[in-house]
Amino acid sequence: MKTDDLIRVLAADPEVEKTPLAVALVYGLLPGILLSIALYGVVMGPRPDLADLMGEPRVLFKIFYPLVVFACAGPLALRLARPTGDPRPLVRLLILCLFVLAAAVGIELLVLPPDLWRTRLVGHNALVCMTMIPSFAAAPLIGALVALHRGAPNNPSLAGAVAGLLAGAFAASLYATHCPDDSPLFVATWYVLAVLVVMVVGAIAGSRVLRW
Repeated sequence: MKTDDLIRVLAADPEVEKTPLAVALVYGLLPGILLSIALYGVVMGPRPDLADLMGEPRVLFKIFYPLVVFACAGPLALRLARPTGDPRPLVRLLILCLFVLAAAVGIELLVLPPDLWRTRLVGHNALVCMTMIPSFAAAPLIGALVALHRGAPNNPSLAGAVAGLLAGAFAASLYATHCPDDSPLFVATWYVLAVLVVMVVGAIAGSRVLRW
């Protein structure tokens, strides 16, 4: 069957809709998420003062911001896994998320005296952040790629990268409950770099696993 014919069949067949693929993605992610949470519990766990700090805006931001990205990346991965999916609305949402992060950094720079900028940027746990976020993302990424393999993405590398964003965003939120560095400067630098590592791995894996 030619590629164009396959795309028309997938688009027209009521049995091949987003819902089954969405369910497969949930089933694929869930074991990986549980494994990541188990690893997190064994390796580090939440910071001792987390409950007392949950009213702090910076702490709430660094935990819930990645969850918003996670919530956008899941539907985007599903769109990209379909040859007729239109990712543009969700891409615009992710761009808006980047503007929110940039705004948070801008507010931080306005509030902090310049001599503290470097301290907040470097933080205390940059190496741990760069190590643990990809580690916590590994199992969800595998589960996401296995699930998206049921689809037929036009761009397997891009679909794999978004699967990496999905897994990395979850891992970043999980790690944020342990991380003692609360500055948006730290989040915008080290969290983003760590998630980008997962996205690169996802893109490389997706180019092989998601090809059809």
